[in-house]
Amino acid sequence: MGLLFLLFAYFQINDPDPLAWVAIYTAVAIVAIWAMFAKVPQLVPLAGIVVCIVWTIALLPEFINWLQMGAPSITTAMKAEEPHIEYTREFLGLLICGISFTFLYFQSGKET
Repeated sequence: MGLLFLLFAYFQINDPDPLAWVAIYTAVAIVAIWAMFAKVPQLVPLAGIVVCIVWTIALLPEFINWLQMGAPSITTAMKAEEPHIEYTREFLGLLICGISFTFLYFQSGKET
């Protein structure tokens, strides 16, 4: 998981807003790699979950707008020419991050 999210972060470098995306994907990667070697305090992935929830809520109106449009394809081109494409991709990316942080949260609470 850690290597996959590092790859996600790498591909965000040339995004129009790379700093936020490189940061969130790298954060997931760091926590995942950390979890391979030591017990991660549950507060760490919990903080990631909170960030993802707040950020996702901010994008929720755009995601709902995309659904109301009939969910047109967001994969027609790599460059997002329509705003709904970028917002929907960002919403789904945050959903993946949130799910990953949630998995890491529950893993960090397990006794080894």
